[in-house]
Amino acid sequence: MALPIPETHEFQPFVPASQSPTELTIRALILGSILGIIFAASSVYLALKVGMTVSASIPIAVLSITLFRAFGRASILENNIVQTTGSAGESLAAGVAFTMPALLLMGQDLELIRVLMVALLGGLLGVLMMIPLRQGLIVHEHGKLTYPEGTACADVLIVGEQGGTNAKTVFAGFFLGAIYKLINAGTHLWKEVPEKIFTWYKGGSVSAEISPELLGVGFIIGPRTAATMMAGGVLSYLILIPAISIFGEGLTAPMFPATKLIKDMGPDEIRNAYILYIGAGAVATGGIISLIRSLPTIVRAFSRGIATFTATRKDEAAHPHVPLRTEKDLPMTVVVFGSLALILAIWLAPVLHIHWVSAVLIVIFGFFFTTVSSRITGEIGSSSNPISGMTVATLLITCLLFLAIGWTGVSYRAMALSTAAIVCIAASNGGTTSQDLKTGYLVGSTPMYQQIAISVGVITSAMAIGWTLLFLNNAYTTVVPREYPAYTATVAPDATVQKGPDGKSYKVLYMPETTQNVPVGRYLVNDAGKIAFLVDPGIAGTVSEVNGKKVTKLDAPKARLFSMIIDGILTQKLPWGLVLLGVFLALMMELVGVSALPFAVGAYLPISTSVPVMVGGMVRAWADRRKGGAEAAEAEFSPGILLASGLIAGGSIAGVVVAGLAGAEYDKYIDLSGLWIAGSDLFALLPFAAMAFVLYRFARKSAAETLS
Repeated sequence: MALPIPETHEFQPFVPASQSPTELTIRALILGSILGIIFAASSVYLALKVGMTVSASIPIAVLSITLFRAFGRASILENNIVQTTGSAGESLAAGVAFTMPALLLMGQDLELIRVLMVALLGGLLGVLMMIPLRQGLIVHEHGKLTYPEGTACADVLIVGEQGGTNAKTVFAGFFLGAIYKLINAGTHLWKEVPEKIFTWYKGGSVSAEISPELLGVGFIIGPRTAATMMAGGVLSYLILIPAISIFGEGLTAPMFPATKLIKDMGPDEIRNAYILYIGAGAVATGGIISLIRSLPTIVRAFSRGIATFTATRKDEAAHPHVPLRTEKDLPMTVVVFGSLALILAIWLAPVLHIHWVSAVLIVIFGFFFTTVSSRITGEIGSSSNPISGMTVATLLITCLLFLAIGWTGVSYRAMALSTAAIVCIAASNGGTTSQDLKTGYLVGSTPMYQQIAISVGVITSAMAIGWTLLFLNNAYTTVVPREYPAYTATVAPDATVQKGPDGKSYKVLYMPETTQNVPVGRYLVNDAGKIAFLVDPGIAGTVSEVNGKKVTKLDAPKARLFSMIIDGILTQKLPWGLVLLGVFLALMMELVGVSALPFAVGAYLPISTSVPVMVGGMVRAWADRRKGGAEAAEAEFSPGILLASGLIAGGSIAGVVVAGLAGAEYDKYIDLSGLWIAGSDLFALLPFAAMAFVLYRFARKSAAETLS
């Protein structure tokens, strides 16, 4: 039965269709783009560290209201354009940072143009797919699909229009996080990662990366998820690593895949050699389980989405009418010709090396998972949207198809990754676009203007994301000596030349496959063809110390997972025994009623990441208990959430700044690590505890106290 076109009396937005206040303006697009770039950079940093991001729409909406008030005033619709434009940054950053670093793990290099193209094409695909779905999912399903984040953002905009809402809390969190991070990571006045290696328990250790962004993440995800992550870290660092140390102490030869005796390895080396594979197996299984659990919802979402779309089009054809301002979408010609242009761009872009078969798969999976992503975010919110599971499914099907065809070479691995990356970004941005359109529907925006705004946000954020990803990788890249006497490399005469730490020039060698015990990676080779140095990437690198000094690396857990799937299917050279340990660990957690995915992420990441996340979760639990039941479940714009969002943004942006300073070797001039307090684990915990206390005090307030 056809669905009727809703009459205007059925739902009245905050700004009725009969009014046309200022909406799509140049200043709104500029401010939205700037804020989107800032949150995109912070999201890239966060995704590389812990494999997750947090929604940026509400903080951007709050900042927009306050910044425009400082320079006059803006309408609610203009503020909505700002948050719509800016929200694209976070959704693109998640998709790019989850997938593209896998190239480094496959012995290839990150290229700016490749990252830019993947982000741009995936983002625009997500926007285009949502244009024909808006009427069915946002309008006709109003009251059934709540879109929690989009509804909360509309509440913020409406309260701000009525005379409340300022950004003091977000700004306070931003500057607190940034100042803390700059002093800590920038001057090394106190330890970044206090650590205790147990002498009485072989292989056992515990550490904590006491950073503002991880504290904020723990607060936002809540105590239960934070505790589950912590349990995974405890399993890895206090059970598995000690077990490997104890049982491997008597071995007289290295155990695959390591090339070093276990008795000579520290906890971090054991983690890099063995635990990463166990963790990756658990994460993959957790993602697949979440996808399987969502299959009924996915099938129902897709079928209902298509049925609603078809019914809506039939009604529009049967009952043509002049659309109101609040009903105007970009025309279907934009969708059709835009989609065709994207298909050609995906296929013909030389840097992507995508076959027409992959281009077709991208369009099919992109439309399917964008529809599914939109409906799932409408039902249960963005935080429960199984984007990783959808990406895993895309990658599995793509790789199995490639294997059946016989496409197993190095170039096909990158093609499979690019296919999954564009689909991942399209699905992620489709969910974000849905939340934005829901916000616009409630406040009375013009959908066409929102669709233009988020497209602008995709373009501006894509450029910033590519640059940030490469910048962070280069900043934390380390060059360390390596020798493989039995291997002689054949390097092309026109190979890139790079200077080594010794000042000599070497040719760059990319090893996409392990050969004669030389692991996958990037190396510097002398004129005789002998490897002299390993160029260990800053993202997903394995070198933890250089000349006895700890070095910073960004783990990129989701990228390692996708690399593992590609290598496992196309090269079939993984240590499957370790991977299967992770698989059965995840299954065990599901059997006892614990969500496998956060546990698996905790097992994969260093325990130093899980500890501050756990502290943030505990702060949330204490604050909620103090406020009591009803207030504990208050809206997404509570003071604690806003301050935590500010901590994440401030700490992450400062982390990017510190990375740039590190690349410029500033620490030769500004380094306080020689002070006695800088070496104290106890002293390092004091400023972190003070920051947690500030978060607790803000979290005890009600939303009404901040929105006034």
